[in-house]
Amino acid sequence: MVSELAGTLTTQKMDTEKLKNEFFHPSAAPVPVKFGTSGHRGTLGAGFCALHARAIAQAVARLHKEQNLTGPVLVGGDTRLMSAETARLCTEVLAGNGLPVILPDMPLPTPVFSFEILNGRACASLNGTASHNPPQDMGLKYNPSTGGPADAALTAQIGKYANEYMAHPDQIKSVPLDEARKQGLVRTGDLVTPYVTALAKFIDFKAIAASPKKFAVHPLGGSSLAFYQAIKEKYGLKNMDIVSTVQDPTFYFIPIDHDGKIRMDPSSKYPMSPLIKLVQDGTYDFAGASDPDADRFGCATKQGGLISPNHALCVMADYLYRHHKVRDAYAIGRTLGTTALLDRIAAAYKLRLDEVNVGFKYFVEGIIKRKYVLAGEESAGMSVSGWTTEKDGIFAVCLLMEIMAVEGDIAALYDRLTKLYGTPYYTRVDVPTDEETKKRIKSLKAENFENLHQVAGEKVTRVRDTDGIKVYLQSSWFLVRPSGTENILKIYAETFIGPKHLETLIEQAQRLLA
Repeated sequence: MVSELAGTLTTQKMDTEKLKNEFFHPSAAPVPVKFGTSGHRGTLGAGFCALHARAIAQAVARLHKEQNLTGPVLVGGDTRLMSAETARLCTEVLAGNGLPVILPDMPLPTPVFSFEILNGRACASLNGTASHNPPQDMGLKYNPSTGGPADAALTAQIGKYANEYMAHPDQIKSVPLDEARKQGLVRTGDLVTPYVTALAKFIDFKAIAASPKKFAVHPLGGSSLAFYQAIKEKYGLKNMDIVSTVQDPTFYFIPIDHDGKIRMDPSSKYPMSPLIKLVQDGTYDFAGASDPDADRFGCATKQGGLISPNHALCVMADYLYRHHKVRDAYAIGRTLGTTALLDRIAAAYKLRLDEVNVGFKYFVEGIIKRKYVLAGEESAGMSVSGWTTEKDGIFAVCLLMEIMAVEGDIAALYDRLTKLYGTPYYTRVDVPTDEETKKRIKSLKAENFENLHQVAGEKVTRVRDTDGIKVYLQSSWFLVRPSGTENILKIYAETFIGPKHLETLIEQAQRLLA
């Protein structure tokens, strides 16, 4: 077993004491609360500070009173520097408003928040995380009674209230944590066993345990560690090694990403390089990882090296359907920028294909209604009906291990699918831009492209304007979306024709929307 996988240290060492001080005493005016697809996020200090946490918690308390929600709120976070402090502050505010709180004494994965809500032990949650963002970032997200990400109307209301409290912090009610415990408003409990036990409803752990293959799992310093440890022990997975147990808020042991930042992204070849090495040198057949809040997955195999999330989603969707894992489900769901090979797999099995805007919140209703064999996004998030309404990286890693144990290497299984349905060539390009261009792209509608009949030698079949501009062609597509946080345009493209056609597609997409 490999106990530690140290990465390449960044030259810009994270100053934890300075960041702690920035959290409590920002050196610049805190920015307004703005909920994106996964809550409010920002760099510790002006981007996210104690006042943000307290204002958002007060907004949630106000919302619950208006909606007569009396159940406990699950409050926690991942392993980031100020996650525990954020959870404490939120707990004190919720308790100060008389709301009962479940406060874990350990880091908690995002999918477990969803699991607890869906199983009736909490009515909502506040989760301190910034997903796989750099360690200097922090965030807070709210999940309502659906267990999934809150919809736009709800986050807008929370944001509105929170910004009122940012301007008038004296209106925030709070009680010290010790006092809240004495009042019986705060409790904890075993949040590991129920989740790990329920996984066996979908995952064949006996098949994994009986396999001659060797599996490596890396929590990337995140909240999934205790859960992988419990999975290994409960299901007797002697052939699964947890190859790092390091938890450090600087995440110093994660190799730096392409831009020189530490980013705990399980789909990037840079943070995943130690795991890729483990399968390439034959130490393991499979290596899986989940990000700090465990809502995203990554994997590498002996045959394929790092597996693209798009490829893994296709293999998982095919396997889930053929092995009847999700009873009565009748659709595959994917986001706008996810591979269209899923469309061909859905068609082959006579399943409906749902294409939704970017954001897992658009899958929540369908998951609850038991619609999806798989709901997935190209950024390495997935779940299934009957499971969590949040993305679940732990579930995905366990499912991929089962697939390896039962049917073989993920890369080989993906190649089999491409032989049946065609080989897609896929890319995403980030193009620097300015605010004016971003606004122009956002304002575009499908009717602006009525005279667009051909792109890259293919007939235009449809244009969609619900989330950026997506142009559908006969055997390919491209999507242009302005970033919500940076001055870049994200251009996604895919073709079943060939790599040269993909280059042409990207060039013409840039020219078309320049």
